[in-house]
Amino acid sequence: MPRRARLLLAGMPLHIVQRGHNKQPCFFSESDHMVYLERLREHACAVGCSVHAYVLMTNHVHILASFIDITVAPRLIKHLGQQYSLYLNRRLGGTTWEGRYWSCPVPTEHYLLNCYRYIEANPVRAGMVERPEQYRWSSYRGNAGLGEDCLLGHHELYLQLGPTDAERQLSYRQLSACDLGDHELARIREGLEDAAVCNGPRRPRGRPRKVQVQ
Repeated sequence: MPRRARLLLAGMPLHIVQRGHNKQPCFFSESDHMVYLERLREHACAVGCSVHAYVLMTNHVHILASFIDITVAPRLIKHLGQQYSLYLNRRLGGTTWEGRYWSCPVPTEHYLLNCYRYIEANPVRAGMVERPEQYRWSSYRGNAGLGEDCLLGHHELYLQLGPTDAERQLSYRQLSACDLGDHELARIREGLEDAAVCNGPRRPRGRPRKVQVQ
């Protein structure tokens, strides 16, 4: 059975996930994180991509981004993944990423801001930190006004949180202080699970494999 095409809708942000090969780590040092983020910044600038939120976990990556031309999204992730793999392979060898990345559209105002929070709270849900601002390799500190992050480009819905930077950042911190409810978490995870089935490698016929999403 042919693989279903990715759903790419003009003007609609994408929630993108890429995992390490066989769930193995893809970041081993501070410099690894820094190299990945710098490559992401370079490619985003080159193709007209605005990164709204991200987190680099030990063995996977989440990115929330919008594109001037949505059709360039696969090219950005492909080139980013290839460049980072080459960098890592010079030191460690082996395979970095698990097949294709996953992506799903983020269609609604309420869902978009929840997606920001879902991504940035990954380290908290994983038990790595108690609060999102304690994790260095995410967009939370930039979105919350706790530090500079030249990678970020704010979505218009984020900009509507307040008339000034300080007010927007305060509103965002207050919003992020409230945990996502079970319904919101389930909605985001279901979207990612559907994307994993659609975008993943071809599998034998039968019931689709259940995909665990953090």
